[in-house]
Amino acid sequence: MKKIFKLFSIIILLSLNSYSAISAEKVEYLKTDWSFKGLFGKFDRASLQRGYQVYTEVCAACHSMKYLSYRNLSEKGGPEFSVAQAKAIAASFEVTDGPNSDGEMFNRPGKLSDKFVMPYENVKAAEAANGGAYPPDMSVLVKARGGGVDYIYSLLQGYEEAPSGMTLDDGVHYNKYMYGNKIKMSAPLSDGIIEYSDGTNASVQQMSKDVTTFLMWAAEPSLETRHQMGFKAIVYLIILTILVYFSMKRIWSRVESEV
Repeated sequence: MKKIFKLFSIIILLSLNSYSAISAEKVEYLKTDWSFKGLFGKFDRASLQRGYQVYTEVCAACHSMKYLSYRNLSEKGGPEFSVAQAKAIAASFEVTDGPNSDGEMFNRPGKLSDKFVMPYENVKAAEAANGGAYPPDMSVLVKARGGGVDYIYSLLQGYEEAPSGMTLDDGVHYNKYMYGNKIKMSAPLSDGIIEYSDGTNASVQQMSKDVTTFLMWAAEPSLETRHQMGFKAIVYLIILTILVYFSMKRIWSRVESEV
């Protein structure tokens, strides 16, 4: 019995120490106003289109989005490029297809039905090009990381000089929002690194917000539909509750109370 009690005490002590360590390392993420938050939240179309531009011109060199097709760019609820624009975007990429009648693979311009072009042929090629680290696919990255959009938004702006006393290996950078504060990816954004087609000032903060918005849509393309259905369900339940209330009131009004 004493052994069991001692073991139980050790488990509790270790649990408390682990919780204290996690709490000490917890960092407050940067906050911003997300248009898609809340019951009536919707994606900002202009931000989605700018976010796609950031992904294409900056992120796509290393990170794939293998679950997206070019046709998704013109679908309702997303960036809503016109069909002609989406076709032009797809055609600007070269896709490997085949085999042809001679049994050989060939390259052709992309089509709406094609998945986003991968930056590397395979995982090993990606690791070899990035010092052994595999750049994660960004299709559902927002959902796969604790903190969601706030974490991604903060991470992109969290690069700083390492604190005194911290030693970083070659190719490793300090980021105050990264788990463990060490990251192999160098700061991907800098003011004016791209020129927005709509004339918006391409600051690090603006690009971080736009590309994070795009990644949120990629991870949850049916978000607006879900919000609409949720609102309709709430209205339906309110109406149903009112009808049930008056029905029960009418039924019980026929029952004489005992004196």
